[in-house]
Amino acid sequence: MTADQWVSFSRRGTAELVHLKGEIDLANANDIGRAIVARTTGANAVVIDLTAVSFLDSAGVRLLDFIVGDLDDRRKPVRLVVGERGAARMTLQLCSFRNDLLATDLDRAAAELER
Repeated sequence: MTADQWVSFSRRGTAELVHLKGEIDLANANDIGRAIVARTTGANAVVIDLTAVSFLDSAGVRLLDFIVGDLDDRRKPVRLVVGERGAARMTLQLCSFRNDLLATDLDRAAAELER
């Protein structure tokens, strides 16, 4: 299975930008995780855009927790763009995900990483 239908990549300044879309769950979280880790290993900073995610289950939350932990261990800044509302924001808040990592839009996330 390929992760291309759920994840794509671009650059935003010095940060690697990860765009996720659709449903992120047990069926695809491992494939998505492998794609993200492969692409972000050498990144200076990472922004993960979750605004197009329509569903995020516990496997998706664990995936994000793993990626954030790995980036923290390597002292690489990361932000998750979750919009003002939506499935990803709601799920991450219900799981008490680190609020300091959540941004409402790409511009804000990128600005926070450049500080």
